[in-house]
Amino acid sequence: MIKRVFNIVKGFVTYDADREFYAKAFPESLNRVDLMRFRKMSKADLPEVLKIEQAGYNYPWAEGIFHDCLKAAHYDCWVCEDTENKMTAFCIVSTAVGEATILNLCIAPDERKQGLGAKFMRHVIETAQERKAESVFLEVRPSNTGAVALYESLGFTEVGIRPGYYKSENGEREDALMMAYTLLPNEK
Repeated sequence: MIKRVFNIVKGFVTYDADREFYAKAFPESLNRVDLMRFRKMSKADLPEVLKIEQAGYNYPWAEGIFHDCLKAAHYDCWVCEDTENKMTAFCIVSTAVGEATILNLCIAPDERKQGLGAKFMRHVIETAQERKAESVFLEVRPSNTGAVALYESLGFTEVGIRPGYYKSENGEREDALMMAYTLLPNEK
């Protein structure tokens, strides 16, 4: 019973006691992103999530989509916060039948290019491993060269293209690169 309660609580907040100790004892040893924490997204987070979504994308998701994701079975909805509880990013992942699919990952524009995307992706991969997924999939605009480079640096490979998948400026459509990360048997 205690173990079950602990696992439920653990699911709401990811806490690293070693990191907390080093942050207090040796503050110069960790940067700001190192100290950021992940936790489960709640309905109360949606106003801040929507601000990040709207600032991050030209074609943001509607609020109703986030409500649906929070209700969906097999979805992990995460937010990332800094040490002052300011939300800096969020991610929504669907995991089923041995596959994890990143549906939305958005880093607040003023938090980009500091390593938070890589940190969040490692968190997603670790969570997929815990869920016994064999692969992690995502789609990305080819024009988002920074994201493509990040995913490739983490071991994702291009597995296909979805023609005309994304809306783009002037009524045109942009393809989506389909990328995958294969979890090795010893990683699961």
